[in-house]
Amino acid sequence: MKDPRIAAYAKLLVERCVNVQPGWQVMVLSTPLARPLLEEVVRCIAQRGAYALQRLNFAPMHNGPMMVDMTWAHAAPESILGEMPPLERHVYEHIDAAILIGAPENTRTGSDLSQARQLLVRQSARPALQRQLSFKMPWVGCRFPTPALAQEEGMTLTAYADFVFGACLLDWDEEGRKMRRIADRFDRADRVRIVGAETDLTLSLKDRRAMVDDGHFNMPGGEIFYSPVEDSTEGAITYAEYPALYGGNEVEGARLVFKSGKVVEASARRNEAFLLRTLDTDAGARVLGELGIGCNPGVQRAMKDVLFSEKVYGTVHLAIGAGFPFLGGANVSSVHWDMVKDLRQGGRIYCDGELVQENGAWVF
Repeated sequence: MKDPRIAAYAKLLVERCVNVQPGWQVMVLSTPLARPLLEEVVRCIAQRGAYALQRLNFAPMHNGPMMVDMTWAHAAPESILGEMPPLERHVYEHIDAAILIGAPENTRTGSDLSQARQLLVRQSARPALQRQLSFKMPWVGCRFPTPALAQEEGMTLTAYADFVFGACLLDWDEEGRKMRRIADRFDRADRVRIVGAETDLTLSLKDRRAMVDDGHFNMPGGEIFYSPVEDSTEGAITYAEYPALYGGNEVEGARLVFKSGKVVEASARRNEAFLLRTLDTDAGARVLGELGIGCNPGVQRAMKDVLFSEKVYGTVHLAIGAGFPFLGGANVSSVHWDMVKDLRQGGRIYCDGELVQENGAWVF
């Protein structure tokens, strides 16, 4: 029997997250493993009087705006690897919406690509990333349960599916009301200070406003996010609790020191070389593009997938690289790397000197 939650999930993606309109051309990116969800998504798009443009291959999905086939990426000459194919760029510039469904066969696919080639692949995706982060085009990134994703989390496929649906199929109107109260407090703040294990970091949200993700962007939703003032970040943050995951690579114990908005020192317990090379991708890769606050009650544990970990209630995540222009963010980069900090054990957040969160619980 087909799991009835899949139809509800598809309806959520098409109707709430993207709000597909008649006549739209909607790109749907995934792998063949997501067929049950793909069929329901395509059916929902058709019922809204819109066109579904499917893009399928065996590439991993790491919340990127496009999928690059890894066989091609290994074999193509570097002279063309850094440019999006002209026809594909035309498609990305003219689609009306995108639904990105992560359903990997192997979560490490692509991690054996050389660093130089990984940088070129990210460079090729930059036009799509900029359009995605501008939010001029509705889009949503999500996951469909596959054995690889379940194994990555040490779960059975059934348990992992229960987790995914439990985090996504919430009363998003009610969650939105709860998050709006928190966002209003941060909207009034100039300086935000984050204190935790090996962490004391300040940044400015002056004249910046929150976006509340109540099921309209990534799925699962459940975060409040900003683009901080680009030259305001000062201090240090250590991601001691969760590994920082990016492009199939895992960095443990990443520590970043900021001065005048830029990372001036960086280290890690494991895979430090990858961290340093990514920070040197381009001029914007050492600047914070995002401050996010996790608020999803259905995500209570750390995951190997940042799409879920960044929503854990009592965490914050900070992304180096590209900011969100529609939130006032001016930083441009081909990198957008979310790293999650757990504040549930001894962590604190202050807004203009007032304690607003302690040990992951709101105190205002």
